[in-house]
Amino acid sequence: MKLNIDVVDAFTSTQFGGNSAAVIITNTCLNESLMEAIAAENNLSETAFLVPVETGVYDIRWFSPLTEIAFCGHATLASAFVLFSQNPTFQQVTLSAPAVGSMLINKLDNGYIEMDFPSFTPEAIQDIPEALIAGLSIKPQQVLKNQQAYFAVYNTEHEVRILEQSTEQLKQLAPFDVVVTAPGKKYDFVSRYFWPANGGDEDPVTGSIHTGLAPYWSQRLNKTELKAYQASKRGGELLCEIEGERVKLRGQAVHYLSGSITVDEKQNLS
Repeated sequence: MKLNIDVVDAFTSTQFGGNSAAVIITNTCLNESLMEAIAAENNLSETAFLVPVETGVYDIRWFSPLTEIAFCGHATLASAFVLFSQNPTFQQVTLSAPAVGSMLINKLDNGYIEMDFPSFTPEAIQDIPEALIAGLSIKPQQVLKNQQAYFAVYNTEHEVRILEQSTEQLKQLAPFDVVVTAPGKKYDFVSRYFWPANGGDEDPVTGSIHTGLAPYWSQRLNKTELKAYQASKRGGELLCEIEGERVKLRGQAVHYLSGSITVDEKQNLS
């Protein structure tokens, strides 16, 4: 069985920046074990698998090299980029996943793709896990949490950039990941994202967590439009807009690879 595959760098305007994701579109859903095996073989932050439901509407699932992920923003951007490239008549597509529902994706004239997501605003917590404090080299000013991750808030961008993390400690927080964030200099806010329990040590750019970061910083800065930067080694820029209980994320993407993979047909029946 031959499957077409594309690899896209998301949340960047230059190749080898942002976060890479693989995109595989099939007419019918693949076996879960096969999707996980392909994602592990790809060894990228995420591999997105899409199945068409009707014209311009697709079901989407995301797999890291370790497990299925409930919500992934950068692989959604990569998927939309591939769909718009393959179907020039598309200016809008809808992607759907159980954890986030229907996601409206628009192709903008300025080279950006806009994704409309639910807001997952974090809430402050009092009982901070010892593994979180032990896993970060700098103690945070405040800790919040949503359904995806712990939010460690700092006073300065410098703290976020120089901070070191302990993979073994942060693994103990599973199934939750950890995002560290602070006000930015050039940007409204900056962040870094650690997810040893679900994918890897540090994720280059994490779209999904900005559905929590953007509402938080919107409240703190009293702004509905924000510019964000994820300060990983590869780095990535996101434009965020708050509209009620929705978060619009805009980003650019760059194509890296088109090809095909071959798997034993029996692998999809086990």
